[in-house]
Amino acid sequence: MVSSIETDGFDNFDYSVAGDVRDPYPELAELRETTPVVGTPNPFDPDGPASYLVYRHADITRMFRDNQVFSSSNLAQTMGAAMGDRIILGMDEPEHRRHRALVSVAFRQRSLARWEEVLVRHVVDELIDGFVDDGSVDLVPSFTFPFPTKVVAGVLGLPTEDYRAFQRWAIDIISLNSNWERGVAAGEEIKVYLSRILEDRRARPRDDLISDLATAELDGERLDDEEIFSFLRLLLPAGIETTFRSSGNLLYLLLTHTDQLDAVRADRSLLPQAIEEALRFEPPLLLTSRVALQDTEIAGVKIPAGSSVTPILGSGNRDPRVFDDPDRFDIFRDPHQHISFGHGVHVCLGMHLARMETRVAVNAVLDRLPGLRLDHEAAGRVDAHIHGQIFRSPTSLPVLWDTAPRS
Repeated sequence: MVSSIETDGFDNFDYSVAGDVRDPYPELAELRETTPVVGTPNPFDPDGPASYLVYRHADITRMFRDNQVFSSSNLAQTMGAAMGDRIILGMDEPEHRRHRALVSVAFRQRSLARWEEVLVRHVVDELIDGFVDDGSVDLVPSFTFPFPTKVVAGVLGLPTEDYRAFQRWAIDIISLNSNWERGVAAGEEIKVYLSRILEDRRARPRDDLISDLATAELDGERLDDEEIFSFLRLLLPAGIETTFRSSGNLLYLLLTHTDQLDAVRADRSLLPQAIEEALRFEPPLLLTSRVALQDTEIAGVKIPAGSSVTPILGSGNRDPRVFDDPDRFDIFRDPHQHISFGHGVHVCLGMHLARMETRVAVNAVLDRLPGLRLDHEAAGRVDAHIHGQIFRSPTSLPVLWDTAPRS
């Protein structure tokens, strides 16, 4: 059995924030073709500027490239209470460029290679050890949900005895939208906890991400404590939620498209393109947000300065102007750049870590769980499917595999 840390953590996770929308894509397709930019009343200020939703791939990528007109500063305002007002997501140029250059040292290629070898493989195998002899398991609470938390804790170099508290903080911050007070309190608690860790790493650097951030230097500049705390608190939802959802989506899609599962099982070189296709077809996050700094126009619709503008990533990823037969999951399709990790200067800093974690995790379950297949009877009982209106992933993924006869 897996340890209580994993199952307790999943039981305490509030999944309601995702919303129980099974298939938003037909509605997104209709809006993309008929009204590619939709104005809605300001949800926070009825007398304020309207909010706008953007559905086409070309318009979304244009927004991501035009940082003079479309600012990320509203993200700091909405998430800053829990993550700090120095989060990189909410920065514009040139501040963003400086900050990204400093924190990116923690995600350089040699760091990823080291984490894969000494951390990620170990975490994944340890979790599989807990159920490999059983012949059946629900992969979400027992595998896809806990492994990114353990990886992020290991990357930070946290003591093993602190993992339970760390996972609780991670769950609370991830649930920020559904329980604001709990998310803000967790942000403060983890800042207090990390301040002791950071002080120790400044005095005695180790081979971990906090030490890398504490010692990173560019043209004589270093990150201050508040910048490091903000980045680390952002890493919890960005590094944990995205990976647990995207790995669950990929496994669900392969298990429900058995011809493609068989192809990946037989030829693991197909796995990277399967990861990209799953990110395109079912992104873990359907939307993000920007604010217009000046009056502008998108697809003929006038956008006043101060308006919130929301790119619908899940719609752009299925735009037939970019992707042939976009509503078909096909790991063999000609590759095009999906926008699940964003685009332009704000493209996700941790995307290579997320891809590596997913690759290691899926390879391990295919290697160690022979004949892996969906448990259709159990899946029917729990109605296993990918769902969500903002975040998307399966809440349950019951599977079977072939086990050796017990003596």
